[in-house]
Amino acid sequence: MLKKTTSLVICKSPEEIDIMKKSGRILAELFEELHGLVKPGITTADIDSFAEEFIISQGANPSFKGLYGFPASACVSVNNEVVHGIPGNKRLAEGDIVGIDLGAQVEGFHCDSARTFPVGRISKEAMDLIRTTEESLYKGIEQARIGKRIADISRAIQSYVESRGFSIVKALSGHGVGRNLHEEPMIPNFVIRGEPGPVLAEGMTLAIEPMVNAGEPGIKTLKDNWTIVTSDGSFSAHYEHTIAVTREGPVILTAL
Repeated sequence: MLKKTTSLVICKSPEEIDIMKKSGRILAELFEELHGLVKPGITTADIDSFAEEFIISQGANPSFKGLYGFPASACVSVNNEVVHGIPGNKRLAEGDIVGIDLGAQVEGFHCDSARTFPVGRISKEAMDLIRTTEESLYKGIEQARIGKRIADISRAIQSYVESRGFSIVKALSGHGVGRNLHEEPMIPNFVIRGEPGPVLAEGMTLAIEPMVNAGEPGIKTLKDNWTIVTSDGSFSAHYEHTIAVTREGPVILTAL
C-alpha cells in the first residue's frame, strides 16, 4: 500500500530489524494461510476479515486499518484492479486473479507485503503475468546491496518485466518502511533518467513492490478515491516484500 512518505531515509539498527522480522513473519505466515482460503465463491470481505483476525491473534496491529482513512485491514484487488481495492461483497470467480496487500505493526515497527493469487484455473496469460511479477520482485531484491543505488533495483525490475512483454505501472512505486508504514526512499519500478536515487546503506529497510499490467501501463482511480484500475481493463498483478539491506546482502523480512 502506498500513499505518501516521510522526508528522511532512516537506517535501522540490528535490534530494530529484529523487531521488524517479527511483523514480517506474521505476514509470511498469513499469506501461507491465504493460499488455502482464496478460492471461487469467497468474498473480498471474507479475505479482509480473516487477515485482520489473524494479525490481531498474533499480537500485532493491522497497519492499513484507518491509515489515511482506508476502511479495511487488507487491500484486495481483483483482475484489472491494480492496488488499494476496498474489500466488500464481491465474490471471487474461477479465472480471476486477486492481489492481496497487507501490513502488520509489532512494537512500533511495520512490515508491508503483497502477493497475487490465482482463483481456481486461470488463463495462461494471467499465470504468466503473476509469475513475471513475482520473478521481477526477486530480480529487484537481488540488487538491494550496500553501495548500489535505488535505480539498480528499478532497472532490474523494469528490464525483466518488459522482456516478458508486460508493462510497468509508472505512477506508483515502492517505499521505505519502519516506524512509519511509508518512509523515504521512493522505489520506482522503472528507471527515471537522471534520478539514480540514494546510495543503499546498511540498515535501510525497503518495501519493494512491482505492479505489472498485462496491457498498457496507464491507470485510473475509481470514484471511491481508493481503488486503482488499469486504464484499458487489462489484468494487473502485484508482489511485495519488505527487505533489509545488510552486509551479507538483502534479507527478506516478510518470508518464512
